[in-house]
Amino acid sequence: MNKYVWIDLEMTGLDPNTDTILEVACLITTPDMKPFDAGINLVIHQEKRVLDSMNEWCMEHHTESGLVEACKASNITLSEAEARVYKYILGHSCKAGRNYLAGNSVHTDLLFLKKYMPSVASTLHYRILDVSSIKIIATDWFGTNVEINKKKTHRALDDIKESIQELQNYRSTIFK
Repeated sequence: MNKYVWIDLEMTGLDPNTDTILEVACLITTPDMKPFDAGINLVIHQEKRVLDSMNEWCMEHHTESGLVEACKASNITLSEAEARVYKYILGHSCKAGRNYLAGNSVHTDLLFLKKYMPSVASTLHYRILDVSSIKIIATDWFGTNVEINKKKTHRALDDIKESIQELQNYRSTIFK
């Protein structure tokens, strides 16, 4: 059975060459989008200088969401977070390279995973289930906007749950 590995990252920006990961969440579902469990959500410790270097958008939203303070308080390193997410994925009998990465605009997350969490990236198939692409097609081809009322908390696990709900809505309205 295929498994969808929903991953969302909150980062200091969008450039993996200059930015880093603040938070990672992962939730594994069946193709019918039924979760196997509640998922994993980890806030990564970052030094003040890293947090202070964020662009204005990130600073505003990550401060408002409480993520900045959570990063300061966290004792989880980036390598520990990588190991825990990797173990979580393998714990669901996911075979390396066989799992579809899923989420909204996950190509950006994948770039960060390849750089900062290569063991996690190694578990993923080269095919990606990008809900954002489905949103574009639904709007452009069908004139259908089935977006959900997102909370926009800009926290990783919340974003995953909203992406799953959004895909479920597309499935029930377009892919009947």
